[in-house]
Amino acid sequence: MTPSVHDDLTLRCRWLLTMCGPAVEGGWLRVRQGKVVDLGRGPLPLASRQATVIDVPDGIIVPGLVNAHTHLEFSDMPTPLVPAGGLPAWIARLVAERRGRPQGAEGEARVAAAIRAGLTESACAGVTAIGEIATSVPVVDYATAGPRVRVFREALGLAPVTRETARRTVRIDVKRLTAAGVAAGLSPHAPYSIAAPLGRDVVAMARTSRLPLAMHIAETEAERELTSTGTGPLRELLEHLGAWSPTAPPELLPAADWITRLARAPRGIVVHGTFLDRDPAAFSRLARHRDRLGVVVCPRTTLALSGRLPPIAAFHDAGVRVAVGTDSRASNPDLSVLAECRTLVSASVASPEETIHMATHAGAWMLGFDRRAGRLAPGRPADLAVLVPLRGSADPWSDALAPDTRIAATLRAGRVIAGSLATIG
Repeated sequence: MTPSVHDDLTLRCRWLLTMCGPAVEGGWLRVRQGKVVDLGRGPLPLASRQATVIDVPDGIIVPGLVNAHTHLEFSDMPTPLVPAGGLPAWIARLVAERRGRPQGAEGEARVAAAIRAGLTESACAGVTAIGEIATSVPVVDYATAGPRVRVFREALGLAPVTRETARRTVRIDVKRLTAAGVAAGLSPHAPYSIAAPLGRDVVAMARTSRLPLAMHIAETEAERELTSTGTGPLRELLEHLGAWSPTAPPELLPAADWITRLARAPRGIVVHGTFLDRDPAAFSRLARHRDRLGVVVCPRTTLALSGRLPPIAAFHDAGVRVAVGTDSRASNPDLSVLAECRTLVSASVASPEETIHMATHAGAWMLGFDRRAGRLAPGRPADLAVLVPLRGSADPWSDALAPDTRIAATLRAGRVIAGSLATIG
């Protein structure tokens, strides 16, 4: 991705959605040296007319979209894995897929290429910020001119002997990310895949280093069965993978306890949360810590693997922030955040306006990018997407989500990272 630069640019559009107030009809926005310096409605002031002016008569300008949860290492998969059998069966297929990949330098090169492909696809989908879960860290592929990325280094392991090795490699990778100027985070993978001692280490590391945490929680009912009784399909899966010792079973924590631990970090993300409405203790703790915790939902993945959507209305009623992610191309046909929003709207669980708020400033807050992304206002970076509906209406929120709306250009800090401004006028 080679960005093009406009040192002084004014964009005029039919609708400007700043996420700082109502939609602005007949809006304009001026960008200078990578930042929004002015915006408004109607005729341009003299200063903005002196910049390069690009008109998008039918366009909608929105803050750059935020994909708050994804796994870019699978971005080279042409189709998702079969979802039959729910999450446990899907995980077995995913592990087989990963184990079947080349090892060593060839395998690392493939992962790096997949990450580059995912970053490019994301930029073309209007995304300027990503929450990435990484099992290893090829730093050079995140520090690009594409979307800004928060890399949550994943930790998982149930056997005591893996604890020190996992802790050491995670610490090394976080240092590599920081040295490369990439925003870092930590991810104890899920209550069914990380033993309590290693999880405590990761949480302590996050507190000491002031890093955000992200964890898959309540994505299947089998999770609660495993953590409460040590039985069920996840136990069978772990035994099949050789990760469960019947003679020395791991210490596992329930969702409620993990949510309390996530709240010890500066910011924490509950990923999926599909069945949290069936766990009163966990839901109560999430609501109690809503000042620093939020939920990222991946609607199409959730529907495919569990047949239901997360309880978004309950989250909103409890004052819990909700953002949107795509998970990965192992469970999703593409990395389109707008397609995730359309899924929620089609199911009548959120309005178009609500989902776009979820896909912009709510996601930026989750990733700790809320001062740099998610809203358009003077003094903030010009992270934005220019959308062009095929058929415009008086409702820009619905038009932004229309399946035939084109993403004409994506800008990060005023630089074009996908599409073109030259052809949208």
